[in-house]
Amino acid sequence: MSTFRWSLSSPRLSLRKLLHNYNPPSLPHHLCLQGGGVASSPKMSTSTNSDQNTNTHFIPASASTSMAESYQVVPGGGLCSSSTTSPDEMDRVAEQTFQRYTISQSSSDINARKSGKGVAIVWFRNDLRVLDNEALYRAWVSSEAVLPLYCVDPRLVNATTHYFGFPKTGAFRARFLIECLADLKKKLMKMGLNLLIQHGKPEEIIPTLVKAYGAHTVYAHKETCSEEVNVERLVSSCLRKMETSTNSTKLQLVWGSTMYHIDDLPFNTSCLPDVYTQFRKSVESKSKVRGCIKIPSSLGPPPSIGDWGHVPSLDQLGHLGEKASSYVNKGMRFVGGESAALSRVNEYFWKKASQLFF
Repeated sequence: MSTFRWSLSSPRLSLRKLLHNYNPPSLPHHLCLQGGGVASSPKMSTSTNSDQNTNTHFIPASASTSMAESYQVVPGGGLCSSSTTSPDEMDRVAEQTFQRYTISQSSSDINARKSGKGVAIVWFRNDLRVLDNEALYRAWVSSEAVLPLYCVDPRLVNATTHYFGFPKTGAFRARFLIECLADLKKKLMKMGLNLLIQHGKPEEIIPTLVKAYGAHTVYAHKETCSEEVNVERLVSSCLRKMETSTNSTKLQLVWGSTMYHIDDLPFNTSCLPDVYTQFRKSVESKSKVRGCIKIPSSLGPPPSIGDWGHVPSLDQLGHLGEKASSYVNKGMRFVGGESAALSRVNEYFWKKASQLFF
């Protein structure tokens, strides 16, 4: 697991997470957004998906290069911002975006969508966000109570790489992860839930929680790198060992890490084009970016839990003392969390775009 992942999945996951079809009146018509991601299509019109839970808009390909250069992708949260935006401004932008992309509890069909019983667990991994989170949405639809979970895995935070022995989580990444978790916990609490933070291996923690709360399904976003995939196998194996004739808990993996959904590609993933231009032209002409998933403004109540745990400190992530604290405060300041990312998108597009085109 590398600190920076410039694969197809990570940048587009982050952009899909953040670039919802948020089009203020002051924005030029040719600068629009497509389903929460950067579209390669040069179309300059907007369209709305027939599904009430999704929306789709378009942005020209020329914007993608400069936008990608303005972001840094770090597993555990997505985009980070070097902006000097104040915390109050970040909260304001995040609040406006959430109002636009959540479903009101007074909506006529919101209760009709929710038909499940029991408890569902949402296992957060590299998807520390609320907006456009299909795993979270599916858990809410399929259950009476949702249990959000994050496992501080020692194989990630207190380990080194197989080759050369580099730390998998350095001080900067640790601080970014801490900020992402704090922001996610705050967002979930505002929506009637909380974030259970436990230290240990997911394949040990999740079966224990399944047994304690009788969870029927564990929802998580599907990963593609070898170490994460191996953890998925271990969790599934442990859950299968708990199966009985009357009770069976499944790990339900949801694809949500690319701008184009894997099921919508015009070719099999086993034979992807070797050249990016071939890939781009094919998906532009034959595929469509799915709209973002809207979630309810209230997701509670959660199961009754005595201790939800705390966001870890730098010390708990293996970076001890004042030296680590002073080290991470040097250089450019990159803020983790969904609020910071939404604020960065707002600043880059709506503020700088208006200066550029007017």
